[in-house]
Amino acid sequence: MRYYATPSTEQVRDAIKAGHLGAIATPAQGNRLDDLPALAFDSGCYGKGYPGDAEYLRWLGKMLPVASRCRFATAPDVVGDAAATLQRSAPFLPVIRALGYAVAFVAQNGLEVSPAPWGAFDVLFIGGLPECPPCGYVRPLTEKKRKRCPHCGRLLADWKLGPQARELAREAKRRGIWVHMGRVNSGKRLRYADHIGCDSADGTYIRFGPDTNLPKLRGWVRSVNDQGVLWKAS
Repeated sequence: MRYYATPSTEQVRDAIKAGHLGAIATPAQGNRLDDLPALAFDSGCYGKGYPGDAEYLRWLGKMLPVASRCRFATAPDVVGDAAATLQRSAPFLPVIRALGYAVAFVAQNGLEVSPAPWGAFDVLFIGGLPECPPCGYVRPLTEKKRKRCPHCGRLLADWKLGPQARELAREAKRRGIWVHMGRVNSGKRLRYADHIGCDSADGTYIRFGPDTNLPKLRGWVRSVNDQGVLWKAS
């Protein structure tokens, strides 16, 4: 399991250079990448940093000198909506591949009923948002603090931790496809990602308080890689 983090401080950069972590970058970050050995590129659609389609492809073109060290580059997606993601990503998958990158397709809520474009991508990136399956409610990004469904009052369940994402990961591994999970910010979630077959993960855990959190994160990664799966499946 490799964990990709934002190379925002010298401490983190040193950990990446030593091979303990990888670096995940978006067009909006502006971090120096030429001296980092393990990279992954994300479009930034989840946050507010997506620069637009043409500029994203331009940025990937500018990054070609380090493409050989890049595990994947994601195709643009629509957070929480598999059908819209399929439509948005489709024209980018062959273009990003043609640039020389392993292209990642981001799995979103509903992909279990909208078949993934197997064969058109090289990495399955598990994204998704919390949802209420009985109601079909998916929590918007603007309501991150909402814990319960506004329709029925049930606690929301994180799609990426549910059976749909687990089955997608299993199918990807059956096909020999690398699996990555986004927004992994606890040791428990990293162990779960490893349990369902993910090869890598990323998160923002060390963005705040890196002096304290970097050693903790490295401990999570060591625990997964040295001791194997510690997650108890229900």
